[in-house]
Formats: sequence, C-alpha cells, structure tokens
Amino acid sequence: MKKYSLGLLIMLSLLMSCSSQKDSLIKIHTRYGDIYAILYDETPKHKENFIKLAEAGRFDSTEFHRVIDNFMVQAGDVFTKEGLPEEEWYTIPAELDKGYLHEKGAIAAARKSDHVNPEKRSSGCQFYIVEGRKYSEEELTTNVKKLQKEFMKYISLESQRALAEQYVKLYEDGRYEEMTQLMLSKKEEMEDFLHVNLSKEMDEAAIETFTTVGGTPHLDEGGYTVFGKVIKGMDVVDKISSEKTAAMDRPVDPVYITVEVEKVPKRKITKEYGFEYSEDK
Repeated sequence: MKKYSLGLLIMLSLLMSCSSQKDSLIKIHTRYGDIYAILYDETPKHKENFIKLAEAGRFDSTEFHRVIDNFMVQAGDVFTKEGLPEEEWYTIPAELDKGYLHEKGAIAAARKSDHVNPEKRSSGCQFYIVEGRKYSEEELTTNVKKLQKEFMKYISLESQRALAEQYVKLYEDGRYEEMTQLMLSKKEEMEDFLHVNLSKEMDEAAIETFTTVGGTPHLDEGGYTVFGKVIKGMDVVDKISSEKTAAMDRPVDPVYITVEVEKVPKRKITKEYGFEYSEDK
C-alpha cells in the first residue's frame, strides 16, 4: 500500500511539474501587428542574450532595417541605435548543428562574413526572420552553383545561341525564378553533353520541410545560428517583406519594433500556438 501511494505521489509530482513549466514567449510589436516567437533551449547563449536585451527595452525603437521580399526581414540593430562605438559591438559564439533549418518563420542571428569572422560568431543584437518560398525537390537536390557554372559554358556554344538569347531576355526582364527553372530544365541534357554530375544529396526531412513549409535552404550551408521560430504572425512578416525599399534594402517608411517577453506555461503555448516542445513529442 505504501509503495502504491509513493508511486502515485511521484506521478502526481511529475504531472504538476510539467504543467507548471514556463517558457519565454516573445512578442514583437509592429505597425502591422504582432509577431509571436519561441526561442530554443538548445541555443542557450542566443536565447539568454535576446531575452536580456528585450527585457531591458534595448530592442525598442529599433526597426526592420533590411527587407528582401521572399527571402528575409532583419531587425534589432541595438548597437547603432544606442550609438555604441564598434569596438563595443559584442558577438556571441555560434551554436550550430542543432538540427534547426532555415524554414519559413525561423529566427536566426545575423553575423559578419567569414573572411573577418571565421568562427561564424553571431551579432550580439541583430536577428532576421526567414520568409523564403517553397522549392521543388529537383531544386533542392541540384547543386545550383555548379548548375549555373556549367550552364554558362553550355550557352557559350554556337549550337545553343537561341538558349542563350532566351536566358538573357529573362535576365533583362528581372524574371530570376524563371531563369533558374530554365537552367533546371536543361540539367539532364547538360549532364549528358558535358559529362558532369549536377546533383547533390539532401536529408529527406529537409526536403519535406522546404517543399511544404518553404524557407531559404541555401542559408543552412552558410553557418548562421537558427535560435527560434515564429509561432504566430507570419502574415505580419509577409507584409513587412513587401515594404517598398531604398538603398541597402531599407524600407522607405520605417517599421519600428518594441519587444516584450512574457513567461507562459509551455502547455498553454502548445495549446494556443501549436508549438510542440521536444519533451512532448
């Protein structure tokens, strides 16, 4: 009887513990509405830093200063807003290989390029939200850089003059996605003629994600830390990405943000926003 009671108490204790566990719900307020996000425990340095900046109000009055439609929107330039000298712009160690993809809605840290930042350290404040698009399986399993290189060789042949003219016309009209599709349509033909392999391997789970949810798969090869995910408000992100921009992809009409952090029970987050924590799967 005592053993049974002890077991029951342990079970009740575990259930109460799970139901009381809370997480930090991130709310990014904009003139288009609110963006809700969760930050991953698997990237603790980035999560802690973001929450610290938000709770101190340092993100407030920064803006989405770089916006590229069907790619991403970037914000959080705290250091410039505060007028800090560049030597005080701290960085965060990369937290890569956690299994998170640059799917639509992913939140990742901006960083300087590899030639000045070989350790791929993240900016201490700037982040971006992935918009991207859906891809075909053929696109995902093709080495696009190599495809482009071989395509340039191919259309330099006299026999491919008409193809070259078609490609140039698409370029002049700014129809870049159609340019990619044109190259892909010639993939097998080029492989046979040039004796090259233009394919690459991709994980089945990643293929499933980018063909259904969408995103920017090439960023997964760039060494950027993905540390969170939008769980509500992607329609707001889509509106921001459609903003008219000027030099450096900066919106003509500023899109300012304020950021709020609220401690919310994990079960409530799962119920209201559909986000499943790894321990619940």
